[in-house]
Amino acid sequence: MTANPTGTSLWIRQFHPAPAAATRLVCLPHAGGSASYYFPVSKALSPTVDVLAVQYPGRQDRRNEKCVDNIPDLADALVPELLPWTDKPVALFGHSMGATLAFEVALRLEQKGVVPVALFASGRRAPSCHRDESVHLRDDDGLIAEMKALSGTDTQLLGDDEILRMVLPSIRSDYKAAETYRYTPGPQLATPIHAHVGDDDPKASVEEARAWGEHTSGGFDLQVYSGGHFYLNDQAPRVIESIRKVLTAGS
Repeated sequence: MTANPTGTSLWIRQFHPAPAAATRLVCLPHAGGSASYYFPVSKALSPTVDVLAVQYPGRQDRRNEKCVDNIPDLADALVPELLPWTDKPVALFGHSMGATLAFEVALRLEQKGVVPVALFASGRRAPSCHRDESVHLRDDDGLIAEMKALSGTDTQLLGDDEILRMVLPSIRSDYKAAETYRYTPGPQLATPIHAHVGDDDPKASVEEARAWGEHTSGGFDLQVYSGGHFYLNDQAPRVIESIRKVLTAGS
């Protein structure tokens, strides 16, 4: 297949094109997140790795589109957008909800004969580790309190009514997608899985992250960092270097 030459897909952002890179990394945002969260990752890995960041419907320049509030439908919609970019080896990185979505995307890609070279699952328990959660059913104050507790959103922005009106619908939709997701048992991935988690993450324990190994026959490793659910904000250099080593091994 040939890579999208125009970059016109609403789903894909390519902040630092790296046409000479041997591998592409597709980055999938957390609940309420957007493609711009991965701008620093793209900058750090370019030109060694060609980084693509996914923009979900219902946020930033897609805020007038209807949000997709379940993981399978989101994966079904995203995979056709990614297939044109599979002319070279592709890896997937997802944080929190994005990790679960990356898993479902990998399943669909493998069904189409495209086996990702790696799946980096960050800040998320394995698909088979279910928890009963209902944050998406809380009122706006309850949802904001959860966001503040996880430190995933600039608390200054949470006090801006205009911004809140824009972001809360997408955050609620994403929380619904993550919390209502149910793993359907099936074949393991052939894609190697690299799990990353904070040692104080209320959303994913170390053991729940370790369970990602049950979902692949292609190799597994786990890296534990100091920090909570958004350990990534403080540990980004280490995580990025780990990704770089995996994607450039043998090159």
